[in-house]
Amino acid sequence: MTDRMFPTVTIIAALGCGMMAGVFFAFSAMVMPGLRRAEPAEGIAAMRSINTALVNPAFLGLFLGTAVVGVVAAFEGDPWAWAGAALYVLGGIVFTAAFHVPRNNELERLGTPEYWERYLREWVPANHVRALLSLAAGASFVLAALH
Repeated sequence: MTDRMFPTVTIIAALGCGMMAGVFFAFSAMVMPGLRRAEPAEGIAAMRSINTALVNPAFLGLFLGTAVVGVVAAFEGDPWAWAGAALYVLGGIVFTAAFHVPRNNELERLGTPEYWERYLREWVPANHVRALLSLAAGASFVLAALH
């Protein structure tokens, strides 16, 4: 059972990381540039709506579930799986909670054009980091699955 469980869990972790990297990439490459082109009030309203809409079982299941599955995969003992779990938990979960969520909350509270400019300046480059770390986590899980 264990021989089959960990490779399967590791592959699921790799896929989850890849999906999250794709979500973060889509925001960096398409969503945020599109919102930047809108009038500030429209961009702010759209981002607030997105922030509200993402609190749903599908997104949270993928976002948080990937962390859980990744940590379980790490217990196989493979260094690549540990690296994948660390990269995703720190880069995806912790970084989101420490950096993005406070800025999203501040956007909800303030919602001014001045804050919107600051938000875009800070949030987008940090989102690139989340995308890259999630991608690196997925690649680490792939390497663990190949061992």
